[in-house]
Amino acid sequence: MDLSKRLQLSFYQRDTQLVARELLGKLLVRRVGDELRVGRIVEVEAYLGPQDLAAHSSKGLTKRTRVLFGPAGHAYVYLVYGMYWCLNVVTEAEGSGTAVLLRALEPVRGIGARTQGPGLLCRALGIDGELNGQDLTSEELHQVDAPLADPALIVAKSRIGVEYAKEWARLPLRFYLAGNPYVSRS
Repeated sequence: MDLSKRLQLSFYQRDTQLVARELLGKLLVRRVGDELRVGRIVEVEAYLGPQDLAAHSSKGLTKRTRVLFGPAGHAYVYLVYGMYWCLNVVTEAEGSGTAVLLRALEPVRGIGARTQGPGLLCRALGIDGELNGQDLTSEELHQVDAPLADPALIVAKSRIGVEYAKEWARLPLRFYLAGNPYVSRS
């Protein structure tokens, strides 16, 4: 497994839906002390900025969303339901308020816990609010280029848990790898 091909900031400075699709199959690497935890990204959701009623950026620029409106290639980490951390990758141009939520990983190395769902993914990798704003090209948290075996396996469905977002809830902005047992929900 070659972990030397880190994704560069330019990867994230593109259209959010394109970044979401192309993150599938890539490796998420988290260094905790001397331990390396690695998982293959198998499920994501795209959030398209202030007009997207399911996006945190739809509430505008706040202390919570400051990172979301910042430069691409940084981690937007937030707490949901007061107990689960969620990791997003900020995308597009600074000020866009766009991001990709990482929903599920296939464990590759150093992960013994469940990773099906954004909260379990963060728990298994030791990701919490301390990493909010983290540069995703850092030693501590980064993503590595890895080829997707078959792009035809990518499925697009509606996002999960955003029913309040009206028409935005039904858009096919959740992408996952068909048949992968680590996807949170088919």
